[in-house]
Amino acid sequence: MKGLAALAFVLTASPAAAHGGAGAVWSAGGVWTYDPRVVVPLYVSAILYLIGTLRLWRRAGHGRGVRHWQAACFWLGWMFLALALVSPLHWLGERLFTAHMIEHEIIMALAAPLLAVSRPIGAFLWAVPSGWRRALGDAAQVPAVAALWRGVSDPLAATTLHGVALWAWHMPALYDRVLVSAGAHWLQHMSFLATALLFWWSLVYGRARRRGYGAAVFYLFVTALHTGVLGILLTVSRHLWYPRQAAFAAEWGLTPLEDQQLAGLVMWVPAGLVYAGAALALAGLWISRSGPAPIQGGARAVG
Repeated sequence: MKGLAALAFVLTASPAAAHGGAGAVWSAGGVWTYDPRVVVPLYVSAILYLIGTLRLWRRAGHGRGVRHWQAACFWLGWMFLALALVSPLHWLGERLFTAHMIEHEIIMALAAPLLAVSRPIGAFLWAVPSGWRRALGDAAQVPAVAALWRGVSDPLAATTLHGVALWAWHMPALYDRVLVSAGAHWLQHMSFLATALLFWWSLVYGRARRRGYGAAVFYLFVTALHTGVLGILLTVSRHLWYPRQAAFAAEWGLTPLEDQQLAGLVMWVPAGLVYAGAALALAGLWISRSGPAPIQGGARAVG
């Protein structure tokens, strides 16, 4: 109960409740992220998607090529990504492990699936000159490139890559590097996003879909299991995994160990619910598509 109360405090605290550096979360502009490595890709992706979608809709008709629900998923996923990487949550995540974990889960469990199901590549291609589109299409057909994509987009490979990235970056040696190096921090977030996009795409549109979504349900279960194990280990541990991130916990009324336990709880429960919900949704599709095919043209009456 104490842990849940502390988590609620972290998420809802006001400037009056927080003190010292924590109160700067609500300041006007100093805690927003302006790193070009983060801001430029976000703005470029938004501009390309907007231009490509408008061009495609002018050519094919409104809602064709890019469906309305896909556009909604892209923009919602983009906003989640901006929330995680640009808003004061990112600044706070450098000081509070719980906030850092919330940032990671927004990237991997909210932004990534929304962006993956939106299939934005088509809109991006329509934003560039036609000659570029042909060149990129030809490059994708190069045997080595096509073979590499088939390999990494296999659901087993994508799940493995995502799991390796998650566990590797939570090893103390690498995580401590993230806390002292902006470049390592950027690389961590890029690997989380890239492997999460690959993971979700492989389940929704890759071979797992062609296999009837049964494989997707299995790989979601595996991912929920191993991420839950990592969250449980962080939650029940009696020693600090990352002492470098312990300096600011007291500003939020937490001990460093409580901060770590709350971070583990975030990975264990909310993220696990996302994977479980996705698995149930895909299981429903799997079951509905595995039933008997409808009789074409209706049954003839027997006289």
